[in-house]
Amino acid sequence: MSRKKILITGAAGFLGSHLCDRFVNEGYHVIAMDNLITGRLKNIEHLFKLENFEFHHHDVSKFIHISGQLNYILHFASPASPIDYLKIPIQTLKVGSLGIHHCLGLAKEKNATLMIASTSEVYGDPEIHPQTEDYWGHVNPIGPRGVYDEAKRFQEAITMAYHTYHGLNTKIARIFNTYGPRMRLNDGRVLPAFIGQALRGENLTIFGDGSQTRSFCYVDDLIEGIFRLLHSDYNQPVNLGNPDEISIKDFANEIIKLTGTKQKVVYKDLPLNDPKQRQPDITRAKNLLNWSPKIDRAEGLKRTYNYFKSLSLEELNEKDHYNFDKYIK
Repeated sequence: MSRKKILITGAAGFLGSHLCDRFVNEGYHVIAMDNLITGRLKNIEHLFKLENFEFHHHDVSKFIHISGQLNYILHFASPASPIDYLKIPIQTLKVGSLGIHHCLGLAKEKNATLMIASTSEVYGDPEIHPQTEDYWGHVNPIGPRGVYDEAKRFQEAITMAYHTYHGLNTKIARIFNTYGPRMRLNDGRVLPAFIGQALRGENLTIFGDGSQTRSFCYVDDLIEGIFRLLHSDYNQPVNLGNPDEISIKDFANEIIKLTGTKQKVVYKDLPLNDPKQRQPDITRAKNLLNWSPKIDRAEGLKRTYNYFKSLSLEELNEKDHYNFDKYIK
């Protein structure tokens, strides 16, 4: 019996690489696709020797061709941190518009199930708390974060259009803050930034007064939620995240305690439109998927810290080496 075949875009990134691991281990034939603008080959190089894994160096904003059968498509290609999408705003919009359009066309051609990686950023700076899937959001479309927020909102809209008009089997995962091994220390997101600063002996930087909140989900829990959602019969958006909410100030103190360092916390101005609160309501995921996070923050942070501690001094001090220039058009 032939293996089921799955295409994962953004496969060399943080989440994409963990998805490759999961589906390879589940016995799928995995086609990994990435243009490597923010992804890293070292995240998936351990899979290259396997028969049921192949890598395509390709930009999904351009036409996609996959020969033979294809059962599933996971569209996870996109810059996902403020540092990235502020450097390459047009490419962020293109992967969220042209990229999803190409993936949907391929899914229609192959009669494949398609899932998109949406995000809690579709809620913007929310006016309700916690955030439920029926909340439409509070987003500034022309603000600095708009290139990412609106790209993801468009992804949801066109995905639902293909579902309702063409009858395509689609899934929408609204992913909240996720962390774990293979995150980039210098991508601007709060958790790797704090750990990187602690390991390098630098003060921890908080933007704003630290009262803003986030809810952190360990990557293994998120991958399980994605796997269950993909194989469900549900087509509306589903929040996937850990509802255990914490203020950024308290989180910084947890990192200092975890790392055993004696850095101070320094404060800088809060970026424009930065969300004040972030907490998922996961009632829908619990009821539909029988899913909720199992790994608490203390355990997840310990695993993540041990991963970063295992990196070389050169890797800890590495500045992002990505060649953004060739993508700026």
